[in-house]
Formats: sequence, structure tokens, C-alpha cells
Amino acid sequence: MDALFAIAGKDFVISVSDTSNARSIVRMKNNQDKTYKLSSHTLLAACGESGDTANFAEYIQGNVRLYSVRNSQDLSPSETASFIRNELAGSLRSRKPYNVNMLVAGVDQNTGVASLYRIDYLAAMAKVPFAAHGYCAYFVYSVMD
Repeated sequence: MDALFAIAGKDFVISVSDTSNARSIVRMKNNQDKTYKLSSHTLLAACGESGDTANFAEYIQGNVRLYSVRNSQDLSPSETASFIRNELAGSLRSRKPYNVNMLVAGVDQNTGVASLYRIDYLAAMAKVPFAAHGYCAYFVYSVMD
């Protein structure tokens, strides 16, 4: 019952996610945060299988922070999205691929331009003006198109 959507403007991105964790008809948790702060200007929203989502998002969060510590600069949103796509594509070729759909939102510190990237579990990535994952996608795409 995941729901993530985001809208990008010229210099902003609005991201929305639900907080429920459900499987079939059982709601296991009502307060799960599905957003992860990657840097001061980049946000990752993830949905999918609970274990895969938490594990992969924390892995990405840790590696993005490690890059900024080692290089004394943060990744831009486009660089972050490319890194995530590469890691997800690599996991597809392993025995245990991640079943995670993501939205990467951020504002480039150098140009001030906002960007939104939609990445699905097959590592397909696209820069989009709006995006949705989960059950809300049916409604959001019908309204935003």
C-alpha cells in the first residue's frame, strides 16, 4: 500500500509519502518514514519490499555521505541519481536483486535548478517534472498528464 509522489518546479521539489507499512490486508506499522536525507539538498523517497527498501536506502545514504566526507563536496541530484541507478543495476545481476522504487529529489547547489528523478526496481531512470510510485500512481498520473 505504498504511495510516493513528487512535483518539481523551477527551483523547488515537493515530495510526499505515506507512512504505513502493509502487506496484503495486514498493516504492520503506521509510522514508517520512507524518506531519507542524502545531503542538505537531496532527498530519497523509497517504496517496495520493506527489508529491501530499508537496506538499500541506508546503503545509498551511507555511500553518499562517505563520498561527501572523502571529497569535501556533496553530489548533485543528477550525480546521486546516476549512482543509485548504477548500484541498482548491479544488484539486478546478482542473486538477490532489490525490489525498490525510488524518487530522488533535489536542488543543484551550483545552478539552483531543481530536479526530480524516477527510478524503478529494474533500474530504469528518467528525469521527470512529476512522478509517482505505488497505488497513488494511478490517480496522480491521470491528474498530472
